[in-house]
Amino acid sequence: MSTETIINTFHSLLQSKEITISQIDQLPGAGSNRIYFRIHTTNKTFIGTYSDNISENETFFYFAEHFKNQNLVPNLIAIAQDRKTYIQEDFGTTSLLNVLQKEGYSTSLYNLYKQALEKLAFMQIKGHQNLDYTQCFSTRKFDYQTMIADLYYFKFCFIDALNITYDKQKLADDFDSFIEYLTQTDHQYFMFRDFQSRNIQIQNNQPFFIDFQGGMQGAIHYDVASLLWQSRANLPMEWRETLLEDYITLANKQLDTPLQTESFKKEYNGYVLIRLIQVLGAYGFRGLFEKKQAFITSILPALENLEWFLQNKTIGIELPELFQLLQKITTPNIKNKFIVKKATSNPKLKINVGSFSYKKGIPEDTSGNGGGFVFDCRGILNPGRIDEYKTQTGRDQGVIEYLETKTRMPEFIQNVFNVVDITIEDYIDRGFENLQIMFGCTGGQHRSVYSADAMAKHLEEKYGIITKPFHREQEAKNWINEMY
Repeated sequence: MSTETIINTFHSLLQSKEITISQIDQLPGAGSNRIYFRIHTTNKTFIGTYSDNISENETFFYFAEHFKNQNLVPNLIAIAQDRKTYIQEDFGTTSLLNVLQKEGYSTSLYNLYKQALEKLAFMQIKGHQNLDYTQCFSTRKFDYQTMIADLYYFKFCFIDALNITYDKQKLADDFDSFIEYLTQTDHQYFMFRDFQSRNIQIQNNQPFFIDFQGGMQGAIHYDVASLLWQSRANLPMEWRETLLEDYITLANKQLDTPLQTESFKKEYNGYVLIRLIQVLGAYGFRGLFEKKQAFITSILPALENLEWFLQNKTIGIELPELFQLLQKITTPNIKNKFIVKKATSNPKLKINVGSFSYKKGIPEDTSGNGGGFVFDCRGILNPGRIDEYKTQTGRDQGVIEYLETKTRMPEFIQNVFNVVDITIEDYIDRGFENLQIMFGCTGGQHRSVYSADAMAKHLEEKYGIITKPFHREQEAKNWINEMY
């Protein structure tokens, strides 16, 4: 569905409620195929969403209704007839991770984590009551099938991708033993599944939860492990211990039979380990296979997180082949593969990224550096030849999907990254100050715009270099393109 059609649907949905839209902004993509928009009205904002995964949407709708009025999740405002487009309450732009990045490990941040755990305990235990798990879109329970899928995801997407040797049969036996140990755990309630700081929005100093459609029935330990052991947040170890104690106290207020603290902690360590393994599997797939830089950059912190766990924690079962394998991937030899140079060592380096039309000439390098890279995108199939995309640009979802699925653009742009990275890392080492990277196509509208934006995102994710792409032709036309 085109962006224009999605936006028109938002207008129709809110007009039926006598709400007039003043502005709609498309939000940056995350790790899913859902497309998000912030919808502005006279006195408030909403979040608009489009996803063609109807079964996932139905789960989201069911959970949102089930947890409604509990001060936990956004209320649904409207749902389109096709069940693909919907509007929900907006909890703002600040996540718990944003607060951490801004404030550091402050007392107020600790209190927000504690509040989030309090709400989590309520959601898990009280939210479990009368919840119909047949509404889950993929998996109803965190059981043997789900766990074995996570473990083999890690094996195939991370271990095998690094060509690390191991005994396949012994590892398979350890996987089975590990799962048998974990599934003996009591306290099977609602499990959020991806409970991490970026899925917790902060509004009026209160935490609220988003992206909960992956929920299922499972052990309450898992969500606590997901939050406290998130590598990107890298909470101090002292905080991880005291917040776990806080959670046990808060959960006991919701339970008829209190948790046995010591046995719960032993079980908890097992769930920390399977979560750390699952995360590395996801980073392996997204980073090593899909070549998404944000995930590649996340691998080293995840390995360091795992390394600390292996050195300081134990679980209540011997798994010799698995632990030997985990020790291998946390050696310096493996970790060094994922060290990425950051531009903080050369803050003077400025990179100018842009798009242009070859019909109007290659942009001049005004830095005095004499030029840089110019990449010709005209060898990629042109979305502009298709009527549906003639007025759109490389920033519209339809064009993005076309380029990523029907052309060789993913291969092209990855090769561009590989070439440019060599120069950037050399410039960082040598203290150079300027580099220009330009992308040209026929009209400066589709392929070059997409490529320049992709490059800017790559620079920020890999090197911490923030640059705003200059789209010469589109900015001259105020991004308005007519049919031709």
